[in-house]
Amino acid sequence: MNLKIKSSKTLWLVLTLIVSSIIAQGFAQQAKEKKDHDKDEKPSNLKILDKNIGGEELHKIMKMYSKSLGVRCGFCHVANPPLTPGGKPQMDFASDDKPEKKVAREMMKMTEAINKKYIEGMVDKDYGQITCVTCHMGRETPVNNVDSLQTFQPHILGPKK
Repeated sequence: MNLKIKSSKTLWLVLTLIVSSIIAQGFAQQAKEKKDHDKDEKPSNLKILDKNIGGEELHKIMKMYSKSLGVRCGFCHVANPPLTPGGKPQMDFASDDKPEKKVAREMMKMTEAINKKYIEGMVDKDYGQITCVTCHMGRETPVNNVDSLQTFQPHILGPKK
């Protein structure tokens, strides 16, 4: 009798592991297919970036913008409700409805102009080009005056008096 109970538990454990493994493989395959699809998907409504850019390269650039401002995709892009409860929002990357996206485009033009007009002509090229992080430093709004440095990085100016 004791042997039968042990083998039932063992059988139950083995079946649970097999089913879990099959489910995990299914999720992994779906994630891979989505990732591969995103790489192949042709970006649309590009107004500043090269219209022939690939999805993978565009994702890399957007990730840099996201880190530079400390934000997620929904900061500039429209996030529609998820298709399933608890699912991810459905992103409408082509939409121009958010004002933050329009500001981002203007700032992209601004940094390109500064780099071309001032940085490229410098004798000492060790400065590198400016990017979003140059002013934003991981914040939604640029650090644009000494007082904002105090609240962002108090060690720079020392304690307030």
